[in-house]
Amino acid sequence: MTKERKEELKNLCFKFRNDLIDLLYSIQTGHPGGSLSSTEIITTLFFEEMNIDPKNPNKEGRDRFIMSKGHGCPMLYLNMAEKGYFPKEDLKTLRQVDSYLQGHPCAHKTPGIELSTGPLGIGLGAGLGMALGEKLKNSTANIYVLLGDGEIQEGGIWEAAMAASKFKVNNLIAILDNNGVQLDGTLEEIMPMGNIGNKFEAFGWNVIHCDGHDVESISDAINQAKKSKDKPTIIIAKTVKGKGISFMEGKNTWHGKPIGEEEYKLAKAELEGVV
Repeated sequence: MTKERKEELKNLCFKFRNDLIDLLYSIQTGHPGGSLSSTEIITTLFFEEMNIDPKNPNKEGRDRFIMSKGHGCPMLYLNMAEKGYFPKEDLKTLRQVDSYLQGHPCAHKTPGIELSTGPLGIGLGAGLGMALGEKLKNSTANIYVLLGDGEIQEGGIWEAAMAASKFKVNNLIAILDNNGVQLDGTLEEIMPMGNIGNKFEAFGWNVIHCDGHDVESISDAINQAKKSKDKPTIIIAKTVKGKGISFMEGKNTWHGKPIGEEEYKLAKAELEGVV
């Protein structure tokens, strides 16, 4: 990745963080913490790595993205609107009655959404099915599944992990938004997972670690994952919940808390470098 391209992506991430705070403050609902932690991951996928076409979202042979940690969809929607899947002005209808931009991704209503998610733990198994389907068609498409820390405590994740290894789905690339925090507290407080990389290795996966807030590190990890010949890959992306807003960083209380007026002013000042 060139220095110029890296700077372009960093600026795009900065824009998305600003837009996210504006959006969630204006509608007084949504999930800021996990959206901010996944900013660079989603942006790198949509603007650097994935073979997708907003004008033809169902085209054969496309790469697919599954937002398995569905509550982080505000950041996904911002990326999709910027990419051209739907008008940017529609973002203000997020989580409103009759909106096609639901609080969790809905494949039946929103163009470009590959799987309806909300109940945690379903995305990896569905991604496995998509990956197997693409292999049957001799497609070169990759299936990307974004997971959350709390989500990998679900049994369905590990059932899918076993099957993916058995069927050697090297076109399945999971990315863990490893911010160490979930709805009710830290990962260590709620359900310690130990060495997550070792666990996936024991299940037969290729494991790659990266800095989840460095677009170049993420891109390098994805390209390394694409070289896997006979194993699915998980990229463990180290992140910070609420990244970019000091009073949100690392706090489980900002999993889904509305942004108040004073908090909004402080967040915007921080993003603009005023404080």
